[in-house]
Amino acid sequence: MITKTILGLIGLATILSTNAQEKKSLQLSGTTPQIKSEKVYLQQFKDKIFKTIDSSSIEDSKFQFKTKLKLPELYGLSVDTTKTPLYIFLDNSKTIVDLDSTKFYSKSAVIGSQLQTQFQEYKEHSKEPISDYIKSNPSSLVTAYILYRNYAYRLTPEEINTNIELLDGSLKNSQYVQLLHNYVGILDKVSIGKKAPDFTSLSPDGKSINLANNLTKYTLVDFWASWCGPCRRENPNVVAAYQKYKAKGFSVFGVSLDKSKDNWIAAIKNDHLDWLQVSELKYWGSEIAHDYGVRAIPSNFLLDENGIIVGKNLRGEDLNNKLAELLQ
Repeated sequence: MITKTILGLIGLATILSTNAQEKKSLQLSGTTPQIKSEKVYLQQFKDKIFKTIDSSSIEDSKFQFKTKLKLPELYGLSVDTTKTPLYIFLDNSKTIVDLDSTKFYSKSAVIGSQLQTQFQEYKEHSKEPISDYIKSNPSSLVTAYILYRNYAYRLTPEEINTNIELLDGSLKNSQYVQLLHNYVGILDKVSIGKKAPDFTSLSPDGKSINLANNLTKYTLVDFWASWCGPCRRENPNVVAAYQKYKAKGFSVFGVSLDKSKDNWIAAIKNDHLDWLQVSELKYWGSEIAHDYGVRAIPSNFLLDENGIIVGKNLRGEDLNNKLAELLQ
């Protein structure tokens, strides 16, 4: 399952306006071993989108930022704004970064930020239950971020609320706790038994296609993307189910989280996805994905002819078995 860190899906602008953080002068400098000149870009994390807010010229492989920022918070550093940046939690400490631009910044080093140290050390605890991790680090912004970013999409609304209660009250106004509360509300709206949100979007040839007008006896709303490896590996299973049950009233309605129209169209052809396809070409900025609470793909929702959700995230044999049960 792919998650990208990921994009403005849940009204973050409103949330940030209620955040009590004050802007403080950043003490951030570093080196770029592979680059002598050009620029380093400082990016602000807003839900699943990193947006560039400042840049620093690289001189003799060195850079420095004195930007006024809301601290502590998650930011990104990058030498190429088209690619995923180095995730860096900045606090009030003087922070020095060795920005190694090879292999997705995996060899980069950060010194000074205590939050960043915790973020890096989290990998050693990533297999323990999130509740245990929260109990050990209840007041850290990093903990709230990890709950939102790494766990929320795997948890039920009840489990999310239980874990929120374990966080220290000082985090209640953080963007991540606010996003978690909003996410719980969205998940409730797309739970089994609820009517799925209707939407209209564009097909590869630019035609407007509405979900409600194309419902069959059972319709699988399938969220995927050409860049998503797990989605591409799951597509043959969806194709097989479609071929097996389409004569009995089963259809698929694909919703792509692609950015590139050419890549999207090529993947449809290569994977033999012979059903309706739409995309806003907004990546994780997709409003449809937001309305369905989709924060990881592949993800799907099985609807009946009235648009009621009767199944979620059915893959492989689970999809086949559910359709056999419904269409026997």
